[in-house]
Amino acid sequence: MRMSQILGRRWRAQNAQREAVSHQLLLRAGYIRQHAAGIYSYLHLGLRSLRKIEAIVREEMDRSGAQEILMSVVHSADVWKRTGRYDEVDETLVRFKDRRGRDMVLGMTHEEIVAELASSDIRSYRDAGVVLYQIQTKFRDELRTRGGLLRTREFIMKDAYSLHLDEDGMAEAYRTQAKAYERIFQRLGLRDVHEIRSDTGVMGGSVAHEFMCLLEVGEDTVAFCQACGGAWNTDVARGDRCDTCGGEVVLRRGVEVGNIFQLGTRYTDALGVRATDRNGRSRSVFMGSYGIGISRLLATLVEQHHDERGIALTASTASFGAHLVVLGDSGDRLGGIASDLYAQCASGGIEILWDDRDVRAGEQLADADLIGAAVRVTLGRSTLDDRQVELRERRSGRVHFVDQSEVAGALTALLDEMKEREEVAASPE
Repeated sequence: MRMSQILGRRWRAQNAQREAVSHQLLLRAGYIRQHAAGIYSYLHLGLRSLRKIEAIVREEMDRSGAQEILMSVVHSADVWKRTGRYDEVDETLVRFKDRRGRDMVLGMTHEEIVAELASSDIRSYRDAGVVLYQIQTKFRDELRTRGGLLRTREFIMKDAYSLHLDEDGMAEAYRTQAKAYERIFQRLGLRDVHEIRSDTGVMGGSVAHEFMCLLEVGEDTVAFCQACGGAWNTDVARGDRCDTCGGEVVLRRGVEVGNIFQLGTRYTDALGVRATDRNGRSRSVFMGSYGIGISRLLATLVEQHHDERGIALTASTASFGAHLVVLGDSGDRLGGIASDLYAQCASGGIEILWDDRDVRAGEQLADADLIGAAVRVTLGRSTLDDRQVELRERRSGRVHFVDQSEVAGALTALLDEMKEREEVAASPE
């Protein structure tokens, strides 16, 4: 991709009213643009990083045995009325009537729709034990939005649901999804994430946990034990000492990046879902629910991975693998080399962004740091003198010099090495 073809200007100035660093940087780098309160458009750079986050989530969900589907955004209010949530949920649930006067809602979550699917497709033990997931845009009419993508009204979410004939099956799926979440956050390079016990809230059920990333910009409060590292949502924490080890509990701020629920039979019983077991007896169907905020993850990652110059995401989530800049007025010779390198990298499957604009070198370098591609590829006087091309890793600042004929191969090897390095660093000790 050529920068001259990308929609989205880079902004130099910061806005003091935007309290989250991620909000500042995603706007300034041209990743997102605000349409209305809590509603954003994702420009090319932002969408590329989102798709990489989604890819990691998909890989781990598929690895866990889940199957991807896609459900409707608009729901008939009938199923919400049958579960009782049509009246229980506040104004965050958008209710409206279609042209025929039927009550409808915008899907903010899909427990009712999954239970409805189960009513037609889960008939016996042979059909149960499945996990369904989707990645979809949802809408909750939040009273208050803040922090850019950290709390929005329209957002991208991975929501998953499991269906079982007993509580043991539900509990096993619950543990499997928790492990999948741990792998997802590790692969994304998200640090300081804690699985904490939480209240079930309007979702209902018997057990719930949140995955909380400890960040000062977060609006949730976590009770954190300084001795054993245990953490609890303040809704379920009691006292100033840890029940497990007796250590002192301190309060930390956090961003909820995922949640899991053992729902039991609340939704399936309400919609009359029954299935026969191996002995032919009719049984209730148990459900689990598992959510990850995809767009919120983008903001949370930027909160953790940035510096004073701009965004510095991991090689696995950066918008581009490489960013090609040409320094100095060297006429057609450097331009020709840049064109050849760009073509070689693109044909070799390297995601490369070429700054082909007629702007000063300082602006090119500043924009490269702000955008945060994994590696900056710099052509300059040394390229003409001795054919040397500089490869600079955005996050570590490490510099490698390679011959211009070896750039594509060296880039491929370097990006692979960076991803492996990041995976090792993210793995638990």
